[in-house]
Amino acid sequence: MAWIEIACCGLNCGECKIFQASSDTALAERISEEFKKNRNLDIKPEVIRCSGCHGDRSLHWSSDCEILHCAMDERGLENCSQCPDFPCLRIESWVEGSPRYREALERLKGF
Repeated sequence: MAWIEIACCGLNCGECKIFQASSDTALAERISEEFKKNRNLDIKPEVIRCSGCHGDRSLHWSSDCEILHCAMDERGLENCSQCPDFPCLRIESWVEGSPRYREALERLKGF
């Protein structure tokens, strides 16, 4: 079975285009173009990379993530499911933002 990088919030990093772009320059270029076209943001392809929550923080796409800081920095956990307060209000409100986030929460509940 292949190793899967799971973010502390439960997202599957392998499914994330920005995580994938770390090793795929053509994908990074496409994402850069999408940011420019859809969000009017000029983000260089070389900065579209992420090594996941457990990787180099300087290569993390959302290094300012509140969930990341709470779980890993403040509590020293691998993921939120290890927290005695799981699922907390922070995670519960986050999952309202996307069906993918709800899937991530359910993934953590299975740990």
